[in-house]
Amino acid sequence: MSSTSIEQFSIDVPGGQVFAKKWTPETDSGKPPLILLHDSLGSVGLWRDFPALLAKTLARCVIAYDRLGYGHSAARDTLPSVRFIDEEASVYFPVLKHQLGIEQYVLLGHSVGGGMAIHIAAEDPDCQAVVTVAAQAFVEHLTRQGIEDARQMFAQPGQLDRLKKWHGDKACWVLRAWTDIWLSPEFAQWSLEPALRKVQCPVLALHGDGDEYGSAAFPEFIAEHAGGPATAVLLDNCGHMPHREQPEEVLAALKGFLD
Repeated sequence: MSSTSIEQFSIDVPGGQVFAKKWTPETDSGKPPLILLHDSLGSVGLWRDFPALLAKTLARCVIAYDRLGYGHSAARDTLPSVRFIDEEASVYFPVLKHQLGIEQYVLLGHSVGGGMAIHIAAEDPDCQAVVTVAAQAFVEHLTRQGIEDARQMFAQPGQLDRLKKWHGDKACWVLRAWTDIWLSPEFAQWSLEPALRKVQCPVLALHGDGDEYGSAAFPEFIAEHAGGPATAVLLDNCGHMPHREQPEEVLAALKGFLD
């Protein structure tokens, strides 16, 4: 039975240290690693067993990291700017890539992590392919309504404890970094289109047909505006967490795309 070895790292980036984790399968093809970018409330821990499944299924290393302010990474004093998606690609990721000694790589981004993956690929020719999972491509009414509903839910007694489990004392900041930015008037006109046009590597856009934060217009937009070959796949009876709700379908789609 094959096993997967796990390593942990602390990496210095502008503003503090970020936490990263690497899964290496016993049978490693030597192909470029797959790097995971988490969602607005996410962390390395919230990927659960998905990175290990990816490493084993794809026979390649998988790396995940907590963005600054999240999970086991250092806290941030102020909320991100409305350009935080672009800034992850231009400020933080290049440093992380250098510190880990990565050359060519593949990206998988969930939700806002998908937008970050697109921005990274737009700027870095070393990115060989991008997979977006439940990624937003612009701000639609469903996105704002879903975030507003979540903000009200987390305002109920005890609900913030769910975030504290993964982010500790940073939980309130994590929630505000999501809700305050996405619901701000300044962010309403945000779109992935300018970055998408610059992406030359292959893109796979996976999306659930019941996603509570965005319609099928998102994967269609990604596939239509990407500068290179791109495919949109809509998963039936699936919400905002395809890798948790339908892991086998997601793994099969990834394997087919990357092979």
